[in-house]
Amino acid sequence: MKKFIMLSLLIVLLTACNANDSEQGKEEKSADKARKKVSVVLDWTPNTNHTGLYVAKEKGYFEEQGLDVDIKMPGEAGADQLVASGKADFGVSYQEGITEARVQDIPIVSIAAVIQHNTSGFASPKEKDITEPKDFEGKTYGGWGAPLEKAVISSLMKQDDADVEKVDIVNMGDTDFFTAVERDIDFAWIFYGWTGIEAELRNEEINMVYLTDYTEKLDYYTPVLATNETMIEEDPDTIKQFLAAVTKGYELAIENPDEAAEILIQAEPDLDADLVKASQKWLADKYQDDAARWGEQKLEVWENYSTWMYDNDLLDKPLDSEKAFTNEFLPNN
Repeated sequence: MKKFIMLSLLIVLLTACNANDSEQGKEEKSADKARKKVSVVLDWTPNTNHTGLYVAKEKGYFEEQGLDVDIKMPGEAGADQLVASGKADFGVSYQEGITEARVQDIPIVSIAAVIQHNTSGFASPKEKDITEPKDFEGKTYGGWGAPLEKAVISSLMKQDDADVEKVDIVNMGDTDFFTAVERDIDFAWIFYGWTGIEAELRNEEINMVYLTDYTEKLDYYTPVLATNETMIEEDPDTIKQFLAAVTKGYELAIENPDEAAEILIQAEPDLDADLVKASQKWLADKYQDDAARWGEQKLEVWENYSTWMYDNDLLDKPLDSEKAFTNEFLPNN
């Protein structure tokens, strides 16, 4: 009899547990359904420019805002094209790309600056002895084949009374910097926060010619987060929710780069952990830098760069800078 009573009690308890589990499962599914599904497409393979997105996802900041966010790789189409066409809600882009797109009436808009100042420049192994733009003469530059590259090199070289026609410009495709400079080029355009930090970890000394050392017109926002005009017109609340979560993600990366690095490493285990940690520390004080809040953009930065592009025959017409970006969806700190 005792065994029968115990068995009956066990059945009752299990039934109650299963019922609770079932109810909890239903609630979770209901919560998942309630969260709005949105997508954000990266510009390139995951790196520390993207950390705030991964932090927002892992720490539940997106969920707090009622969003279910899918972080996607760009594929062949590229982030700008996917965002402009509405195939992705948000994307990681660059001021130069958005400037070119807007002039061609492509409805993409920058909604936040990931990093406040341009940290890119022309890198070369120390033994190449390239320390200033005039040293580019007689050297081989490896790039990706965009007219912008020659214009930037020329702009810097003119300040040194040097001639860009004396630079051999080749397309190095997807070859990484370290392989390319050993094989067939002398210098390339890199982000110091990733490739420069990798050089440090590899104990390979490099010289950097930073764009911002030569002209403020090239101190543009790279990268940025972008959306399209339709999203702005029809679903502004989702943009505000997205940026509220992403802002918290980048703020954590600023305050605690070690924790942020671990989140990115766990999400993308194929990344070099040492590189992620070192890069994250280097970028921590550069995300917001001298801005009043993370993500904020200035009209003068957009006007300076678009004027430079137009003056260098990279644009068919001047850019309406006020429509190319907006700060209106950033949270008020």
